Amino acid sequence: MDIEMLADCGCVIGENPLWHPIEKCIYWCDIETGRIFRYDPLTRKHEVVYHGEVVGGFTVQADGALLLFMARGAVGLWNNGTLTTVVNEIPEERESRFNDVIADPAGRVFCGTMATPQRPGRLYRLDPSLGLSLLLEGIGCPNGMGFTLDRKGFYFTDSLARCIYLFDYDEQHGGISNQRVLVRVPPEEGLPDGMTVDSLGYVWSGQWDGGALVRYSPQGIVERRIPLPARKASSLTFGGEDYTDIYITTAGGDNKTVEGAAAGAIFRLNLGIRGVPEFFSRMSTRPIST
Repeated sequence: MDIEMLADCGCVIGENPLWHPIEKCIYWCDIETGRIFRYDPLTRKHEVVYHGEVVGGFTVQADGALLLFMARGAVGLWNNGTLTTVVNEIPEERESRFNDVIADPAGRVFCGTMATPQRPGRLYRLDPSLGLSLLLEGIGCPNGMGFTLDRKGFYFTDSLARCIYLFDYDEQHGGISNQRVLVRVPPEEGLPDGMTVDSLGYVWSGQWDGGALVRYSPQGIVERRIPLPARKASSLTFGGEDYTDIYITTAGGDNKTVEGAAAGAIFRLNLGIRGVPEFFSRMSTRPIST
């Protein structure tokens, strides 16, 4: 396998790789340093397009803008270099920040928030009207999410529980129910982190401290394991013209002695396996405060 390093950005927590289907570029963020990067496969160059407040995750809006999920439960719209506040804060999240996020088929966004000293993490759903619903509490570390190909199931990762869960998903209303364990990762293999789903319905998960990508069958059985040149494989996504390029983010760029010389870089891999496009978010751009 030819794993290609595209950019060694030294990310502390490289995360949220997301193919931008309008621009034909890959975006990702470094949570700790408040940076968002963009890599253009045509020019083979990368750049920092945003440097500011912490961004835990983001989605692509239907018009191509980026919807940023930030600290304190704030949500902003990043468009042509301008950041507009969409949600000022979530009062219950003033001591926290968003982590992983994903848009669903209707343009809603499922968004996790980190634990605080007072309570565990949470999972919310932000609707296009900007209505906010609390879906889950008691989460160790909310992480990778995805949808089954028939849009009847929702995957959700709790890294500290070492589990990828499967829920029943109601596409019409955005509800989730019937939580069960799809995958439980053994302690010696690291923590399950960001994830995605390919065109055959297989689940791909980055393994934090496991230095690998793992592909699971829809039944949760390990189909393959791909070693990486960095211990903290944080997330992955499919992209490219035919969605066979796998883009992989890593973390630990601030401690390469321990995490590896390639820690914090973004990589690309092509196995001829096709992914599926992620959904656009469709939030109102009318700013409100919660």
